[in-house]
This record gives sequence, structure tokens and C-alpha cells, in this order.
Amino acid sequence: MHEGPWLDDDEQRAWRRTAAVMTLLPAALDAQLQRDAGLTQFSYLTLAMLSETPDRTLPMSALAATVNSSLSRLSHVVARLEQQGWVTREPSPESGRVTVARLTDAGLEKVRETAPGHAAEVRRLIFDALDDDGVSSLACVTAAILGRLDPAGGMRANPLSREAPPEPDARPATG
Repeated sequence: MHEGPWLDDDEQRAWRRTAAVMTLLPAALDAQLQRDAGLTQFSYLTLAMLSETPDRTLPMSALAATVNSSLSRLSHVVARLEQQGWVTREPSPESGRVTVARLTDAGLEKVRETAPGHAAEVRRLIFDALDDDGVSSLACVTAAILGRLDPAGGMRANPLSREAPPEPDARPATG
């Protein structure tokens, strides 16, 4: 640990690059999704999360946690998605007090149409710039940071994940 709040030169360089990526990447992904599919990144994420769940259905509160959103913000987005015919909201069969969001067949088709272009843009912006070691390092670094930002693991328990979530204290391997 360093004494005081200041970053050393290497940390400052890494931080500034991280801050630039955090600013530029969401805007670039939003631009691609808006141009190609008429969706925001948040709308696409909402549709994609529903597409990966059993019965394409989640309680609104669980969906909000999955997409790291307030229930209010998610409700506004889901209302717009409902207008497009891509999502419906209905009372839960288990509890009438719970509202569930359900991805419609048209919504699933929208995800299927949108996913290839979005994946290509993610590949172009991120993975084409990395070799296999870089991808491994990125996974370890982001897991370590995510462990600090989300110690309860809600974002690591993402339904889109195709593998077990990384340990919260994962560290990049050293050679």
C-alpha cells in the first residue's frame, strides 16, 4: 500500500487509461446499437438478460439487480420495450404482488437480430486488440475490480455468464 491518497506514475497512467475506457466504451457501444438496432446499450442488456433466463421471464426487482439499475429506471425502459412489443409485464403466477417482465417472441427475435452486430463491435473494440494472454489478464483484472465494486456478487451471478463466476479476490497470474 502507498502512503497517502496519491497514485504513483504507473498507477496514474493505468487509472487515466481505465477512466478513458470507462468513458469511451459505453458511448461506442451505444452508438453501434443505436445505428444498427435502434436500441440503447441498457435496452439491449435488458432484452439480452431476459433472453438468457428460464421462460425468458424475471421479476422486475431481479431484472433490475441483474442489469445494475434502479427499479424506477428499469420500469421506464421496460415501458418503452413494451411499446415495441418486445417485453410484457404481468403479475407473477407465484405472487400477485410481484411483477415479472417477459421477453416476447418478437423480443427474442430482436435479440437474435442484434446480437451478431453487437458481438462484432465488442470483438472489434476489445478482443481484437488483445492476444490470448491479454484476454486472460483482462478477465482476471476485471474480476478483481468487480470483486471490490460488487462484493455480494450480484453482477458476477449474471445470467449471461456461461461459466462459474470468478472468485472476488481473483488476481492476474504472474509469470
